[in-house]
Amino acid sequence: MDNARLLQDLVRYGTLAASSHNTQCWRFRVDEQSIAILPDLSRRCPVVDPDDHHLYVSLGCAAENILQAAKVHGLAGQVRFDRVGDGAVHITFAPCEPESTPLAEAIAQRQCSRTEYDSQPLPPEELELLAAAGTGAEVRVVMLTSPAELARVEEFVVRGNTAQLNNPAFVQELMAWIRFNRAEAERQGDGLYSAASGNPSLPRWLGRLILPLVLRPGPENEKCIRQLRSSAGVAVFVSEPSDPTHWVEVGRCYERFALQATALGIRNAFLNQPVEEAALRPEFAQALGLSSGRPDLVVRFGRGPEMPRSPRRPVEAVLV
Repeated sequence: MDNARLLQDLVRYGTLAASSHNTQCWRFRVDEQSIAILPDLSRRCPVVDPDDHHLYVSLGCAAENILQAAKVHGLAGQVRFDRVGDGAVHITFAPCEPESTPLAEAIAQRQCSRTEYDSQPLPPEELELLAAAGTGAEVRVVMLTSPAELARVEEFVVRGNTAQLNNPAFVQELMAWIRFNRAEAERQGDGLYSAASGNPSLPRWLGRLILPLVLRPGPENEKCIRQLRSSAGVAVFVSEPSDPTHWVEVGRCYERFALQATALGIRNAFLNQPVEEAALRPEFAQALGLSSGRPDLVVRFGRGPEMPRSPRRPVEAVLV
């Protein structure tokens, strides 16, 4: 396989990465020696992500998948973020010894499992592996597992969730990315597939009628509380400083964390309400005892069932 064809094949692994609302807010440009991951601003979520923080985290997630997959094919990647130019994540490659790793093998199985877990704690050695995978350049991960720590997170999740669901613009934006049935999910190739969250399949017209009636703070908070209390712990990713360069690094760290979790048979899902509501974020950081840095992602983890998978667009749809 020629090098350009191999790099194009690596893009497929990038498309399997996590992204906010599964917007897949990226485009890929491939040449003989490099891959550029460009932000797709047409897929922004300006209500939940007004500073494009989640967008750049998503680019970092895609970059990490590509880096992990490239090792299997004997390529070592170097990452550079072009903040003042095209806002792209540039990956250049050099030959290396082929290496198959548990993280690379986990790419196709990784998913955000938005369901209840088994409530069982994880052994210290697994927590250490997760923490190591989630640590990067000026990015650290705070692992919270005690009942008191999780109760603190629960308070902020409920407050953030309540604020979001009381915001009609947030609900409207969220509904635009929900795919209410398999046919719609496969046709669109993106978004939040209802079945992946354990919800029933509905015609879109019916889903749009019913969802505003059930998407209320009370029942949604109860669901978040059940999910959080069923988890083994919560990981909070903290960057310092906080800017697009470091948001890309947060994405790389989270994706490694998620791949390591998948390799260990551990599920994970975002509970980002405390960091998506800007007014809550400083108070959340203080409650966690952070003396510096900005909490960027909140992720619960634990063992639980596999869920239906969210769709992905084909490589041809995301190539520049």
